[in-house]
Amino acid sequence: MTLQAQTLSAFLPQTPAEPLPSVDLQTFRFVMGSFASGVSVVRAGTKQDRPRGLTCSAICSVSIDPPLLLSSVSNRSGTLAAILATGKFAVNILGAQGQAVSQLFASGAEDKFERVRWEPGTLTGSPLFQVTVAHAECELYNAVEAGDHTLLIGRVVSGGTEQDRLPLAYWRGSYQRVSQESTPRVT
Repeated sequence: MTLQAQTLSAFLPQTPAEPLPSVDLQTFRFVMGSFASGVSVVRAGTKQDRPRGLTCSAICSVSIDPPLLLSSVSNRSGTLAAILATGKFAVNILGAQGQAVSQLFASGAEDKFERVRWEPGTLTGSPLFQVTVAHAECELYNAVEAGDHTLLIGRVVSGGTEQDRLPLAYWRGSYQRVSQESTPRVT
């Protein structure tokens, strides 16, 4: 066991305790819906394979060294199965003009990829959109089952940004547009 694992284990309960009851589903949704998030589409597959994708607002950075990001995907998702099979995926962080794409990939439509313009990523071949503020091509680093979702940790192997676009946001069940009061500088 590593020193970090030993240190972390000191914070975990040593004996099983009676768990506290969970909040009801409506309260959970209201609480989590109060966190404004960006909107992304997580995608797997290539032009040779049948690409898969889903709308996802649950992504975050995990580590700088190595560069890791996390995406939470439903265990019932065909996209999850494709990612686990290929070991590769892309996260497309949608720009303000991407609301229709978000809605399409949140639907059960079978022909999603015929309705949008995309190209395969340079390193993974994972589908990349043209309506993004940023994208990351990832190699699967780890997958952790957590309740009815799986947390996918991807090592970012390629990425890019569009500096002149604003992101699409989601808050309390509605799409939102981010206004730019001042121009941020990325260095």
